[in-house]
Amino acid sequence: MARPKRISVRSRNAEFQQILAIKQNRQKRQAARAFWVEGVRSIDRVLLYGWTVRSILVSDSSGSPGSKGAPLSSWAKGVLQRSGAQSIYELTGELMAELSDKDEPSELCALIEMPPDDLARIPMRPGLRVVVLDRPGNPGNLGTILRSCDAFGIDGVILSGHAVDLYDPLTVRASVGSLFAIPAVRIAAHTELLPWFKRLKAELGLRILGSSARADLPIRGADLGPATALILGNETRGMSRAYRDLCDLTVTIPISGSATSLNVSCAAAVLLYEMSLRPRSVL
Repeated sequence: MARPKRISVRSRNAEFQQILAIKQNRQKRQAARAFWVEGVRSIDRVLLYGWTVRSILVSDSSGSPGSKGAPLSSWAKGVLQRSGAQSIYELTGELMAELSDKDEPSELCALIEMPPDDLARIPMRPGLRVVVLDRPGNPGNLGTILRSCDAFGIDGVILSGHAVDLYDPLTVRASVGSLFAIPAVRIAAHTELLPWFKRLKAELGLRILGSSARADLPIRGADLGPATALILGNETRGMSRAYRDLCDLTVTIPISGSATSLNVSCAAAVLLYEMSLRPRSVL
């Protein structure tokens, strides 16, 4: 394995501006095919699930090689040894603090390579369960839904349409590392799913469930079928007509009190929990 290139960043120079742009700007992230990750659990999940580490960032005040700071922790040393990063940026403490989203900046942060947006990343297997998110608009909700999908054994997540960025730092942080545990794929529109759904129906007996506060069928009474795709609509507008037309049935969560609906991330957790209570059947 080639040794990583070490780059010293002592000012808000071109290298720093590029890192900052990747962190803050969706278009720059997409152009670079890389995104910002911070936090012990998230970085541990990056390594556990074999994501490609483009760069590691370390503060010169935290004991990086050649610095006079306090020694790096055993965790940070292990990450540096195992990451396979192409480059290591050594930043001043002030620059690291400017990039960090924490009150006390992390020892290490990372730029991670985006995987391809390819439905083939989602394994086709008996009992398949996937979640389709129709134009999610809030990064915190998206990250929380990813975490619930991970917790309840969902095989893959699909983001459709004009949606919040899957790789926004707020999404990554809200997922608490679950982004790295399950395949998540972005598509431009529902039409990209049509041949995939057709194949899943033929080979796995896929049933497509929509979710709506206005539906009459409680999730507990729904037949999930041998394989299931659950569609969750936009926080404000719900499912689009195109996705409603694809659904085999539409389910709801019975609620009482004065609330008329649940936040989409809360609804997702309830729906996924109910689905997890059903044994996965096969054709």
